[in-house]
Amino acid sequence: MRILTYRKTAGRKPAIRHARNAERTAMTITRGDTVRVVRGDDKGKEGKVLRVHLKKGRVTIEGINIVKKHRRARTAEEQSGIVEMPAPIAVSNVMLLDPKSGKPVRTRTRIDADGTKERVSVKSGEPIPAAR
Repeated sequence: MRILTYRKTAGRKPAIRHARNAERTAMTITRGDTVRVVRGDDKGKEGKVLRVHLKKGRVTIEGINIVKKHRRARTAEEQSGIVEMPAPIAVSNVMLLDPKSGKPVRTRTRIDADGTKERVSVKSGEPIPAAR
Protein backbone atom coordinates (compact mmCIF):
# COMPACT_ATOMS: atom_id res chain seq x y z
CA MET A 1 0.00 0.00 0.00
CA ARG A 2 1.26 3.46 -0.92
CA ILE A 3 1.68 6.07 1.80
CA LEU A 4 0.21 9.46 0.93
CA THR A 5 2.59 12.40 1.29
CA TYR A 6 1.46 15.98 1.20
CA ARG A 7 3.44 18.97 0.04
CA LYS A 8 4.22 21.55 2.67
CA THR A 9 2.70 24.94 1.92
CA ALA A 10 4.45 26.91 4.67
CA GLY A 11 7.77 27.36 2.89
CA ARG A 12 6.42 28.09 -0.59
CA LYS A 13 6.68 31.48 -2.31
CA PRO A 14 3.43 33.41 -2.68
CA ALA A 15 1.73 32.85 -6.02
CA ILE A 16 2.51 35.49 -8.62
CA ARG A 17 -0.99 35.37 -10.08
CA HIS A 18 -2.50 36.86 -6.92
CA ALA A 19 -0.21 39.85 -7.16
CA ARG A 20 -1.16 40.26 -10.83
CA ASN A 21 -4.87 40.09 -9.98
CA ALA A 22 -4.49 42.74 -7.30
CA GLU A 23 -2.90 45.27 -9.66
CA ARG A 24 -4.96 48.30 -10.49
CA THR A 25 -5.06 49.93 -13.91
CA ALA A 26 -4.12 53.61 -13.97
CA MET A 27 -7.08 55.52 -15.41
CA THR A 28 -7.62 59.17 -16.21
CA ILE A 29 -11.39 58.66 -16.22
CA THR A 30 -13.26 58.94 -12.93
CA ARG A 31 -16.85 58.53 -11.81
CA GLY A 32 -19.09 61.34 -13.01
CA ASP A 33 -17.05 62.19 -16.14
CA THR A 34 -18.78 62.50 -19.51
CA VAL A 35 -17.21 60.21 -22.12
CA ARG A 36 -17.76 59.20 -25.75
CA VAL A 37 -17.48 55.61 -27.01
CA VAL A 38 -14.94 55.39 -29.87
CA ARG A 39 -15.06 51.62 -30.55
CA GLY A 40 -17.69 48.89 -30.55
CA ASP A 41 -21.43 48.62 -31.13
CA ASP A 42 -22.22 51.86 -29.26
CA LYS A 43 -19.64 53.92 -31.18
CA GLY A 44 -20.40 57.66 -31.11
CA LYS A 45 -22.69 57.55 -28.08
CA GLU A 46 -22.01 59.71 -25.04
CA GLY A 47 -22.79 59.06 -21.41
CA LYS A 48 -21.88 59.66 -17.80
CA VAL A 49 -19.53 57.23 -16.02
CA LEU A 50 -21.42 55.41 -13.28
CA ARG A 51 -18.65 53.14 -11.98
CA VAL A 52 -14.93 52.56 -12.56
CA HIS A 53 -13.56 49.01 -12.23
CA LEU A 54 -9.86 49.63 -11.50
CA LYS A 55 -8.78 45.98 -11.30
CA LYS A 56 -10.46 45.02 -14.58
CA GLY A 57 -9.71 48.23 -16.51
CA ARG A 58 -13.37 48.81 -17.37
CA VAL A 59 -16.00 51.50 -16.86
CA THR A 60 -19.79 51.35 -16.62
CA ILE A 61 -21.48 54.15 -18.56
CA GLU A 62 -25.09 55.29 -18.29
CA GLY A 63 -27.12 54.05 -21.31
CA ILE A 64 -24.14 52.32 -23.01
CA ASN A 65 -23.65 48.57 -23.58
CA ILE A 66 -27.15 47.66 -22.36
CA VAL A 67 -27.57 43.95 -21.59
CA LYS A 68 -30.58 41.95 -20.42
CA LYS A 69 -30.28 40.22 -17.07
CA HIS A 70 -32.69 37.55 -15.85
CA ARG A 71 -33.51 38.48 -12.29
CA ARG A 72 -35.11 36.26 -9.67
CA ALA A 73 -37.31 37.81 -6.97
CA ARG A 74 -35.43 37.79 -3.66
CA THR A 75 -38.42 38.68 -1.51
CA ALA A 76 -42.14 37.91 -1.77
CA GLU A 77 -43.09 41.44 -2.86
CA GLU A 78 -40.22 41.84 -5.36
CA GLN A 79 -41.01 41.01 -9.00
CA SER A 80 -38.78 38.72 -11.05
CA GLY A 81 -38.21 39.19 -14.77
CA ILE A 82 -35.80 40.43 -17.40
CA VAL A 83 -34.05 43.66 -16.41
CA GLU A 84 -32.01 45.85 -18.78
CA MET A 85 -28.82 47.24 -17.26
CA PRO A 86 -25.52 48.76 -18.47
CA ALA A 87 -22.54 46.40 -18.57
CA PRO A 88 -18.89 47.48 -18.19
CA ILE A 89 -16.92 48.48 -21.29
CA ALA A 90 -13.12 48.58 -21.68
CA VAL A 91 -11.63 51.95 -20.75
CA SER A 92 -9.54 51.89 -23.96
CA ASN A 93 -12.76 52.15 -25.98
CA VAL A 94 -13.89 55.45 -24.47
CA MET A 95 -12.47 58.99 -24.54
CA LEU A 96 -13.00 61.82 -22.12
CA LEU A 97 -14.93 64.82 -23.47
CA ASP A 98 -13.52 68.32 -23.23
CA PRO A 99 -16.10 70.34 -21.24
CA LYS A 100 -15.60 73.48 -23.38
CA SER A 101 -15.46 72.12 -26.95
CA GLY A 102 -17.42 68.89 -26.35
CA LYS A 103 -14.93 66.88 -28.42
CA PRO A 104 -13.08 63.77 -27.24
CA VAL A 105 -9.55 64.57 -26.04
CA ARG A 106 -6.50 62.84 -24.68
CA THR A 107 -5.33 64.03 -21.30
CA ARG A 108 -2.12 64.51 -19.40
CA THR A 109 -1.57 65.48 -15.79
CA ARG A 110 -0.09 68.73 -14.56
CA ILE A 111 0.84 69.82 -11.05
CA ASP A 112 -0.42 73.30 -10.17
CA ALA A 113 1.50 75.95 -8.26
CA ASP A 114 -0.34 74.96 -5.08
CA GLY A 115 0.73 71.32 -5.51
CA THR A 116 -2.57 69.75 -6.65
CA LYS A 117 -2.63 67.39 -9.59
CA GLU A 118 -5.09 68.17 -12.40
CA ARG A 119 -6.01 66.73 -15.79
CA VAL A 120 -5.21 68.84 -18.83
CA SER A 121 -6.50 68.53 -22.39
CA VAL A 122 -3.67 67.75 -24.83
CA LYS A 123 -5.21 69.79 -27.68
CA SER A 124 -6.28 72.97 -25.94
CA GLY A 125 -4.15 72.86 -22.79
CA GLU A 126 -7.22 73.73 -20.71
CA PRO A 127 -7.69 71.97 -17.35
CA ILE A 128 -10.49 69.40 -17.10
CA PRO A 129 -12.16 69.69 -13.70
CA ALA A 130 -13.01 66.64 -11.62
CA ALA A 131 -16.72 65.81 -11.83
CA ARG A 132 -17.17 64.99 -8.16
